[in-house]
Amino acid sequence: MIRDQIDQAMAIMEAAFDPAFGEAWNRRQLEDALLMPNTHLVMSETPIGSDDPNSAGFMLSRSVLDEEELLLIAVHPDARRKGIGKALVQRLFTDAATRQVKRVFLEMRDGNPAETLYRSLGFSPIGRRRGYYRSNRLSPIDAITFSRELA
Repeated sequence: MIRDQIDQAMAIMEAAFDPAFGEAWNRRQLEDALLMPNTHLVMSETPIGSDDPNSAGFMLSRSVLDEEELLLIAVHPDARRKGIGKALVQRLFTDAATRQVKRVFLEMRDGNPAETLYRSLGFSPIGRRRGYYRSNRLSPIDAITFSRELA
């Protein structure tokens, strides 16, 4: 089962992330992350489409004590603008609360259009890593750290 989820997550990342920004993980990074304790891979229950039953999105998070970090989230381009990303983040909040998490963090590339979603779900910027994202084709891009308290 987990092998199928990893395969689907890799396919989603390949389709969803622009390689120019270097945000996607490789298979080894994903597999290694899943070996660490308290790391959670959640697949969207929504399929990409009627002709493709594979999951349209996924998220990967890791909890430590009373904090959780959203490590990765992606929605297949063919399934965007349907509330899948929002549903995944809301699922993160629900699951994290059952783990007694009090605060959720995420880090994203400055200029990532997902910022609108994160802010609408209560995340606020708390820090910046200058020049964190680098590639051969682009100038370095800052990473912005966001957090949200859970009730």
